[in-house]
Amino acid sequence: MTSESWLKIIQNAKITVLIEDGKRKVHFLFENGKEMVEEYNMDTNVVVRRLWKKKNNFGTDIGWIVEIGEPEPKENNIEKDGIQESSNTPFVTQRITKTCLEWRIRNLPYPSNVYSVTAEEDNTITVRTSNKKYFKKLKVLDLERIGLKPEQERISFKHQYNTLIITYKKPLELLNVEKKILSRILQFKPIESTNQCPVS
Repeated sequence: MTSESWLKIIQNAKITVLIEDGKRKVHFLFENGKEMVEEYNMDTNVVVRRLWKKKNNFGTDIGWIVEIGEPEPKENNIEKDGIQESSNTPFVTQRITKTCLEWRIRNLPYPSNVYSVTAEEDNTITVRTSNKKYFKKLKVLDLERIGLKPEQERISFKHQYNTLIITYKKPLELLNVEKKILSRILQFKPIESTNQCPVS
């Protein structure tokens, strides 16, 4: 996909905008039937949350999957599942700033000198530890949608408070796409909130 084709998909989507809880919430219904919701900070116009409506192989809705922002809290039902996920398991969240994409991998207690973070040929950013305790491939969907590959020189990372923070400096092409999408969204007059937004 190229930046032009992603912008065309956005251009052709049915877009609904409302202001709720101090955020601009935008619902996209794409021509292929897929749905996406983005929440924007009203002051910065930066996406603070992005979710996609997912279906299983039988076409049944299985809810909203978080791409950007904090995940929905998990309910551990030991009686139902027979297993409870450890609260110490590493987990990844992604956020966006004006100039960077950022991932936070929490519950990584290893010292900062064991981590390597590399841009890979398969369009991922890969996290490894030299002690072989952790390995993770991170998809960079914001780049993938506009046909770009991650570049090593744009990656930086630091480790603090058991959290690995990975920062990717946005290329000009992505900044331009974000600007055009925001311009498209701002053309829509927000509807009055009736608490019927697809995602609260």
